[in-house]
Amino acid sequence: MLREILSSIRGINVLVVGDIMLDHYVIGDATRISPEAPVPVVAVERESYTLGASANVALNVLSLGGNVELCGAIGGDEAGTQLRGIFNERGIKFSERFAKPSLGTIVKTRVVVRGQQLCRVDREQKKAAYILQSDSDLGYVESKIGESDAIILSDYNKGTLSGENVGRLINCARRQRKFIAMDPKPSNGIVFSGVDAMTPNKLEAMQLAGLSEEEEPSIGEICQKIHRKYSPRMLIITLGQGGMLLSMGGEVDRIVPTFAREVYDVSGAGDTVIAALTMALAANKGVYDAMYFANTAAGVVVGKRGTAVARPEEILEFHG
Repeated sequence: MLREILSSIRGINVLVVGDIMLDHYVIGDATRISPEAPVPVVAVERESYTLGASANVALNVLSLGGNVELCGAIGGDEAGTQLRGIFNERGIKFSERFAKPSLGTIVKTRVVVRGQQLCRVDREQKKAAYILQSDSDLGYVESKIGESDAIILSDYNKGTLSGENVGRLINCARRQRKFIAMDPKPSNGIVFSGVDAMTPNKLEAMQLAGLSEEEEPSIGEICQKIHRKYSPRMLIITLGQGGMLLSMGGEVDRIVPTFAREVYDVSGAGDTVIAALTMALAANKGVYDAMYFANTAAGVVVGKRGTAVARPEEILEFHG
């Protein structure tokens, strides 16, 4: 079944719209404390740069055999140049119209010592700087919706997506009968309806439902409230070690247990899930098969360190 899904999604065209980040890793060792302050001194051994946020979603689509175009704002700075270099190297389509000279590219720098993250340094501007709002840019995205088999709205609450532009893009996709999925961030406060699939994790699902952990809500109550407010055709909640839950029409339909063997890092696992699910469902695979496929891909990814992707050969070998 996995081989059949991988074959059916090869060459599928996916449009990813959302917040774009550059993930910067500073890796080294710390053997002494600074005389200036009670903090460790890190001797840097190496640095690396990878794609983060919606750019990692796009990379997952590509690694699974699809074609992808990415829409979102980056800056005209050195980080933006690095991102465009990675896009070109990997084969991710990106229009230069979204490279804004006066904008600072979002960069997350993680300092890692002996495999443990010591701290994170964020570089970003206010959310309003990244919003996708001009008629020219939105018109371009809408034209690409018409050329795509599926659309993923990847929200990391950095400003690219807003209530207004999300509603406009969903309506455009619905008119053209295109499959559209969204990974929402509750803190963004966007209210929308009409997507084919939503893929929050359990904490995000509770927040989307307007509930708190202290209330100890049942998963059924969470699903009912989300369906009433957002009306997704399918709600897929990722449960970490608990696997993945499917809700249809506000009712819990099925829980697929996790396939992960070892969990080194869950960073980016949600990006893998929405990429794999969207591609399989857009290729008209059944939702249970699509969940099995996405769960397998996520099992591959969490066994790696840092944000990562699942490749077809890894997916085929996973259950072997």
